[in-house]
Amino acid sequence: MENHDKHERGLTPVQRSMRARAAAHVSWSRTTDRAARTEPARRAALDRFERQVDPEGILDEATRRKQAEAAKCAYFQRLAYRSSRARGRHHRTQQDIAD
Repeated sequence: MENHDKHERGLTPVQRSMRARAAAHVSWSRTTDRAARTEPARRAALDRFERQVDPEGILDEATRRKQAEAAKCAYFQRLAYRSSRARGRHHRTQQDIAD
C-alpha cells in the first residue's frame, strides 16, 4: 500500500482522473456480458422510480411500471434541459471572453 500512496501523492487531479478512466476502460474491455454487469444498477434505478410513483405499493405491477418509466423519462428530460442551459451559459461566457 505504501507504494500506491507514493504514486498518489505525485499525481495531479487530472492525472488521477486519466488513470481512473483508463482502468475503467480496461475493466469494460474484460467484461463479456455488459447487460449482466449493469443489471443490478438498472434494477435499483427502476425500483427507485417505482417507489417514487407508488410509495405505498398499492398500484398493480403494470401500472406502477408504466408510471415509473414515465417518471424516469421525465427525470432524464429535466437533466437534458439543465445540461442544455448550462452549455448555453458556458457558450455565452466563452463569447464574452473572446470579445
